[in-house]
Amino acid sequence: MAKLIKPAEYAKEIGISRQAVYAKIKRGILATKNVDGQLYIVLQEESQVDKEESTQAHVSKNEAVAHDISAMNSQKQKNEQDYKRLLAAKDETIEVLKSTVKELKKSNKRMSATLGGEIELLKQAFYEMRTLYTHKIEQMKITPLTKKETIEIASVPAETVKKRIGIKEFFKRQNITKEKEKERIRKYLKKAYKAGDERLIKVEGKLKIDPYETYEDIL
Repeated sequence: MAKLIKPAEYAKEIGISRQAVYAKIKRGILATKNVDGQLYIVLQEESQVDKEESTQAHVSKNEAVAHDISAMNSQKQKNEQDYKRLLAAKDETIEVLKSTVKELKKSNKRMSATLGGEIELLKQAFYEMRTLYTHKIEQMKITPLTKKETIEIASVPAETVKKRIGIKEFFKRQNITKEKEKERIRKYLKKAYKAGDERLIKVEGKLKIDPYETYEDIL
């Protein structure tokens, strides 16, 4: 339905000046009609159907907005639940890692103890072998030489048998460079000399070594 309204009334109704209304009329924005020499603005009124459709559209829009809000709230709750599950899984993972670290520490301690025991066994076996070897050498010194052994010793030149070297030369020939190793071997050589080892003699207070003998029991 159409409604006729004077320009002055229209200006007052919408809160603009008359000049602004006539400018709209001039630009064709507002439709007009001349009735008995009077100019009227033609306004289209909404029908009841249009009003109902508009109301329904507004309701539908509100329902859509409410649905979107509900969906957002549901997604927010889901995100919060997922976050809580992640936190719980993180805590569980941390506990598992702590337990694993503890087990590794225990395992390392057991391995260290086992290795320490094996090292001690090896040391003990080494000392036992050295003792047996030294004892065997002592027995060889006491046991008279066989004919073959006498011939082999006689075949070595006398000057070679008498030639002895000092400890420094001995270290050089054995390629021993570390001071700790040298000190350890010096102690063994002195003990061997005191025990009567014939491979070692003292000349002018200095220990001399037979370079043609083996010293595996000392080294």
